Amino acid sequence: MKKLSNVHPGEVLFYEFLEPLEITAYRLSKDLNIPQTRISEIIKGNRRITADTALRLGKYFGNSAKFWLGIQDDFDIEQEREIKEFELSEIKQFNDKNVA
Repeated sequence: MKKLSNVHPGEVLFYEFLEPLEITAYRLSKDLNIPQTRISEIIKGNRRITADTALRLGKYFGNSAKFWLGIQDDFDIEQEREIKEFELSEIKQFNDKNVA
């Protein structure tokens, strides 16, 4: 079974919201009252979605800040899992039967 690639929240923002709704990064940044570079860097995958940005995106698109932060958390966890794969494999799961 092929593993799916880790999707950055910026891809979701662009392909699921901006592109179909024909909203530019410039317009979104102006409507959210944040710098255009913030939106551009998120779309490029070079910047995280912060709580501030999540609140603004949630208000703008009629969903929740938790939606945006959830996507960011999922991305971060998967990215870290890939980086720490070997280190995590060395950790044995706690078993209270092993306690003396």
